[in-house]
Formats: sequence, structure tokens, C-alpha cells
Amino acid sequence: MLKTTSEATGLKIRSHKLIYQTERGPQFIDITDNVVQLLHQSGIENGTVTVFSRHTTAAITINENEPHLLADMEEMLERILPELHDYAHNKWGHSLADEEPNGHSHCQHLFLGASETVPVVDGRAMFGQWQRLFLVELDHARQREVVVQIIGE
Repeated sequence: MLKTTSEATGLKIRSHKLIYQTERGPQFIDITDNVVQLLHQSGIENGTVTVFSRHTTAAITINENEPHLLADMEEMLERILPELHDYAHNKWGHSLADEEPNGHSHCQHLFLGASETVPVVDGRAMFGQWQRLFLVELDHARQREVVVQIIGE
């Protein structure tokens, strides 16, 4: 866990690292409860919580956790940017032994992004009724790191 505190300005900053093992790409992993737990532990009442993926082939997004919708979104990512397309990135001759052709996952990432920021009011993340935070695996099964930073008073 990363831990940072700055109280000279009245603001508190709490930073944490969460680790997830993914199973496949694309895969939506609901991380909302983990983030809310860190928010409650932080003691911060008003501010923001930012959730950031440390990867260019795994994204962070907010959406609804409904199984059929998640299946639709996974299928849409595959349909729009299929793994078996002829990507220039896949031809560059990967220098890393464990690197697999993954041009599709980098391109899919462009549609989703690396982070989301949620307002915190009275100690609660201000999600809408159906909103949930997701880590989205776009490549293949692997370990992923997510940084959660909570800033406020």
C-alpha cells in the first residue's frame, strides 16, 4: 500500500495500490467496494477519489454492473477492435519475451481511458444509483495494479 499524507494545507491525501488478477480480455471487474472501503478508512469527508490504472491495456470506467450489459460491452469492444485484426503494433518485433501481440487492447483503451474521478461529499462517493467502478482488462490474464488516491478534508 502506498501511503501519503499532507496536512499542512488542511488537505489530506491518501494513496493506495490495489492488485487484481484478471482472467481474460475483455473483462469488466467491479472494484467499487474496494474503493469505497478505502474511502471510509481514509477519514476524508469532502474531496475526490481518483482511481487510476497503471497500464495501457487495462482501463478504468464507470458503468452499470448488469451481467447482460457487461457481456454486450465486452462483445462491442471485440467487434469494434478485434484481436485478430492486422495491427501495425503486432508487427514491430516485441523485444520482451513475455509480450504478446496486443494492438487491439491498446486501441480499445482509447475508448475507455486510464482513470475516473468521483466527488466525495460527507464521507460518501457520489455515485449515481446504478454506477459502479470497473477495472477493464483488455489484453489477457495477468496481474494488474490500480492506484486509488483520495484527496480532501
